[in-house]
Amino acid sequence: MAEQLEFFPVQSPCRGICQSDERGYCRGCMRSREERFNWQTMSDPQKQEILRLCRQRLLRKLRANRDNSRDEPEQPSLF
Repeated sequence: MAEQLEFFPVQSPCRGICQSDERGYCRGCMRSREERFNWQTMSDPQKQEILRLCRQRLLRKLRANRDNSRDEPEQPSLF
């Protein structure tokens, strides 16, 4: 497969929500501490790989939250 040329730099996924979750990932962009601190020194292919990992982390987190909400009853029991 031919490599696609990049004409624009890969932008940071930072959303300005700089808080770590229980696993150490940023709640806003899903990057690890090392990924956030080293973003400026990474090559574009490295940044694209980090973005791919962030999407996977977000999907995994959304799936876990959806599965947890299924365990709870939709309406609390009155008895």
